[in-house]
Amino acid sequence: MKINRQRKIIELINKYDIDTQQELAQRLIDEGFEVTQATVSRDIRELNLTKVTVDGNKQKYDVPAATMTSINEKYMSVLKDGIVSIECAGNIIVIKTISGMAMAVGAALDAVNHEEIIGTIAGDDTLMCVVKNANNCQSVKEYLENLIA
Repeated sequence: MKINRQRKIIELINKYDIDTQQELAQRLIDEGFEVTQATVSRDIRELNLTKVTVDGNKQKYDVPAATMTSINEKYMSVLKDGIVSIECAGNIIVIKTISGMAMAVGAALDAVNHEEIIGTIAGDDTLMCVVKNANNCQSVKEYLENLIA
């Protein structure tokens, strides 16, 4: 849940000019996350978020490039360590993972933001990844295999 929440935080601060922890907490609640101000504060610290000035006088949270690199490395590690096999079935890619890793792999895969991937659904050790077009399923599969190679 933490990885999904922190991914959502990054998404929100990239989309909106959020300048307070309270505003960030409210946006997370609006997105369906149960958070407290203390949780948001901890996430801000763990993500190394900083405040930058916009429009000369307003501040907003921002993700330093080094943090994004670190996050991307973590996602890549989850993908490489968690995926056991990848198979196409129409416009769905079925990904088998180590037991208990499907949700983490799904979150990491969502973070990749591949334009052909609509979304993912995870169980315990199986993940379904929906691709926009069945004709592109094989190329997305190959892309994923290259990521974990």
